[in-house]
Amino acid sequence: MADTIVDAVARALDEAPPRNFRETVDLAVNLRDLDLNDPSKRVDESVVLPAGTGQETQIVVFASGETALRAEEAADQVLDGDDLEDLGDDTDAAKDLADETDFFVAEASMMQDIGRFLGTVLGPRGKMPTPLQPDDDVVETVNRMKNTVQLRSRDRRTFHTRVGAQDMDPDEIADNVDVIVRRLEANLEKGPLNIDSMYVKTTMGPSVEVPA
Repeated sequence: MADTIVDAVARALDEAPPRNFRETVDLAVNLRDLDLNDPSKRVDESVVLPAGTGQETQIVVFASGETALRAEEAADQVLDGDDLEDLGDDTDAAKDLADETDFFVAEASMMQDIGRFLGTVLGPRGKMPTPLQPDDDVVETVNRMKNTVQLRSRDRRTFHTRVGAQDMDPDEIADNVDVIVRRLEANLEKGPLNIDSMYVKTTMGPSVEVPA
């Protein structure tokens, strides 16, 4: 990992004015030379951060039986088929749940019903559930997703993602940034050439450029 990333993160933390709340640390990425009107060229990636997000991540699991019981160990909320139908009949409640939840996980067998009852709410928000296959460990899946962030550009050249919290060590946050940069460079059409600039900042602090 480049020392320049650590230096940029350290500066962003040092220059942030004191606040009476725990700020997140965000990375802003500016893209170039991409036709983002073409959905296949857009950024849409889930990335597991090696040092974690430094924040609480809300995860809801749709499951039944043994999987539902196991999910209660790790998830913030576990919903069954009846709950799903109820949400399908109450659009406001479904929207509230979608807005409050970072990630959804669902048994693969429930995905069709989720598409039917909640597809119009979760789809546009990019929050359709991660399918849980019969052999998958629901606790392991949920714990991994607690350290996951979503990179999503939609049709905009600038997008933001969380890379940590203000009280994390600069090296840890820089590790997270490094993983995101590597993923982008590997998956963008022209790799590093599609990244115009990147900035790191706390919630209320000044932006500091991360040198390429």
